[in-house]
Amino acid sequence: MAAGLRAVRRWGLVAAAPPRLAFTRSAFVAKKANNAQPNWLGVGLAFGSSAALWGFLIKQHDEDVAEYERRKRARGRKCTGCS
Repeated sequence: MAAGLRAVRRWGLVAAAPPRLAFTRSAFVAKKANNAQPNWLGVGLAFGSSAALWGFLIKQHDEDVAEYERRKRARGRKCTGCS
């Protein structure tokens, strides 16, 4: 129990202690973004994946419309003279 209290005091985790900069800074922001040098690989991957998804969506839509038309034509050819 005493070791735990010592660790709390050592690391400054006591509730009454003011927050330190080290504990409030985000771990994911190491440096400021340089807008003069964009990340072209990330930009290319973002736009490329978006274009690929749109291409797949349009291709799938065209296939679905063709299947709908095929089934509509097949429905119209039913034999009515048999009944």
